[in-house]
Amino acid sequence: MRRRAFLRSAGAVALQPALAVAAPVAQQTLRRVRPSDPDWPGPEAWAELNKAVSGRLAKVPPLLAPCAAAPDSAACATVLQGLKNPYFIAEQPAGTQTSGWLDAWTSQPSTYVVAARRTADVVAAVSFARNRRLRLVVKGGGHSYLGGSNAADSLLLWMRGMDAITLHDHFVPQGCLVQHQGPVHAVSVQTGARWLPVYEAVTTRAGRYVQGGGCTTVGVAGFILGGGFGSFSKRHGTGALHLLEAEIVTADGAVRIANACTNRDLFWALRGGGIGSFGVVTRLTLQTFGLPRFAGVVMGTIKASSDEAFKRLIARFNDLYATRLFNRHWGESVSFTPQNSMALNLVFHDLDQHAAETAMRPLQDFVAAAPLDYTMTEPFKILAISARRWWDTAYLSKHYPFAVVHDPRPGAPPGDVWWAGNQGEVGFFIHGYESVWLPSSLIDQPRRATLTQALFDASRHFRVALHFNKGLAGAPEDILAAVRRTPMNPAVTHAFALAIVARGGPPAYSGMPGDGPDLPLARRNAEAIGKAIGVLRAVAPKGGSYVSEAGFTDPDWQRNSYGPNYPRLLAVKRKYDPDGLFVTHHGVGSEAWSADGFVRV
Repeated sequence: MRRRAFLRSAGAVALQPALAVAAPVAQQTLRRVRPSDPDWPGPEAWAELNKAVSGRLAKVPPLLAPCAAAPDSAACATVLQGLKNPYFIAEQPAGTQTSGWLDAWTSQPSTYVVAARRTADVVAAVSFARNRRLRLVVKGGGHSYLGGSNAADSLLLWMRGMDAITLHDHFVPQGCLVQHQGPVHAVSVQTGARWLPVYEAVTTRAGRYVQGGGCTTVGVAGFILGGGFGSFSKRHGTGALHLLEAEIVTADGAVRIANACTNRDLFWALRGGGIGSFGVVTRLTLQTFGLPRFAGVVMGTIKASSDEAFKRLIARFNDLYATRLFNRHWGESVSFTPQNSMALNLVFHDLDQHAAETAMRPLQDFVAAAPLDYTMTEPFKILAISARRWWDTAYLSKHYPFAVVHDPRPGAPPGDVWWAGNQGEVGFFIHGYESVWLPSSLIDQPRRATLTQALFDASRHFRVALHFNKGLAGAPEDILAAVRRTPMNPAVTHAFALAIVARGGPPAYSGMPGDGPDLPLARRNAEAIGKAIGVLRAVAPKGGSYVSEAGFTDPDWQRNSYGPNYPRLLAVKRKYDPDGLFVTHHGVGSEAWSADGFVRV
């Protein structure tokens, strides 16, 4: 069961006078300062910042500092064990949930960190970084595959401590008339919140639905800003689509409200225009919806005895998908491997057990009718449960303990769990990661054979996963129309699935004992991933890619991520961040900066 994973913040705040110690960055500034530079702030300046943030400034120790001091110590062993635990990683200022990417980046600690607890702390850190020409990094959940939540020689704005959750029965965005929008059911979430506590508040306790991420430890803000998909996005669209309002600190240190009535250009950009490009979001308000009666999962792995049998299996699944699963009820993935196996990791909602079994029966009958060709290496499991229990950690731990992993540390809250299927992503070192949206025309009967051949050919190189909830074709028309009004590449609205080809290895943080990652294996995997995605792009040449799960070296990332929307996004960037304080890899406007974000090019 793979998942990717109560207080409202203060209003507008004034800039602290103590931070007005240097002139704002001039338009012609081309270089940020590092600790080795003479312009790096001195102890008095750092002390002023520390005072402004109520003592929440600290130097950042390396994640593996205990191992550097004593590799055989108990403290080092504790850290190494913690690298298998997303909650441990999240508690470290130098921790990132991804440890790096082959030949691209490796997780590096910032020099200083502000552990924000209030919007005023964010204003202070943003103003200090701007005035002192510092590289500023913002970290919420720390899940960025592209490395956006870490940078050496930087000031880290750590949002984990801002995690309040507030439910609303009658929310109206500020500055909007009731007739314009609302009132609606909603939830306000501070930037540091993770999805699992949000689901606990909205679904388990309140019996409502919010469109969030699959992985339980993913940060809410990064997910929304990146236009994230949840397991049931085929019904509700992207998470960003349901953003009603944001509080954001922009590069000038101002606290702004962005919604459909106020700062509308900024509001549009925040609904899927990328992470960390337009300012520091401190609070998000998301619409919630009625909860269906049931949600469920379909799992199983089928192995074919020959290439020809595997190709027939792919074709049969494509027929099943086109005729029975291509609708708002179904999400998650199916994978095809070089070993001629097909793994089902599907979810459904608003269907009961009988309806789900009926939908899957043609595939089961197909496999059962050819025992010499197919073996169920993992038997079919079709489980429907009350949708209100979908994220109920106590219920899951009791009835489906195989599905979740608990934080094993003494004293850890019993509700701190993550999906067992996400264990391989905890701290992983990426060998390669590529995605492309596959247009729904490929599952129409005239081109379905082409799709089957492409999936078979791609799987000769590497495992290919089709994530149906990350392609929105088949969703209700009102959802598709609304998504087209967001910054995401409109290719998503024509795609029946997002194809992902990816692989990672064990954690490879800087300073880890041992020989480091297996680089020859990583490069072989990266080469095979490139070949596999090339086969799929040949049949989907305008497929683009999902901004949060895209290739690190994509030379056409602006068009692939945002389609025709990129020029408008860039205009918003230049309006609210003209000097480029907020820079992330492949973030809007990042083409104006060096790869490390220190030099304007």
